[in-house]
Amino acid sequence: MKENKFTHVDGAGNPKMVDVSDKSITKRTARAQSRIAVDNNILSLLKNDEIHTKKGPVFHTCIIAGVMAAKKTSDIIPFCHPIALDDCQISIHVEQNEIVIDCTAITTGKTGVEMEALTGASAAALTFYDMCKALSHDIVIKDTRLMSKTGGKKDFFR
Repeated sequence: MKENKFTHVDGAGNPKMVDVSDKSITKRTARAQSRIAVDNNILSLLKNDEIHTKKGPVFHTCIIAGVMAAKKTSDIIPFCHPIALDDCQISIHVEQNEIVIDCTAITTGKTGVEMEALTGASAAALTFYDMCKALSHDIVIKDTRLMSKTGGKKDFFR
């Protein structure tokens, strides 16, 4: 049985990038989700599945920010490989007193897109906070987590 170990550390304990040169090119997908708890004041502004503030349409801006961030993941996470995204989609909906942001990233390559999906969901959540903080500081980004991934060594579904 293979021993679990950190992949971004060499035998001497130094940080390193993972060598993916021997991996197979496959279609890889990942879906991440961020959940944001908000107060009724913010929810009362929801009209036609969108919130508008002086800064503009909140959900639309979050979608754009999330896609932009997913495309730049390797610029902010030190050992992420720069990859070409074949697709990145962000959807936002409301469940009770929470804003739910889903980011799905797809690539065809040698390494997965989990970090891109997580970064996209996170950036969209942070953008939501930035755009709504003037309305209330009672905004809590609660969970950001990987929901699923396919391709590569093994699939994962939450």
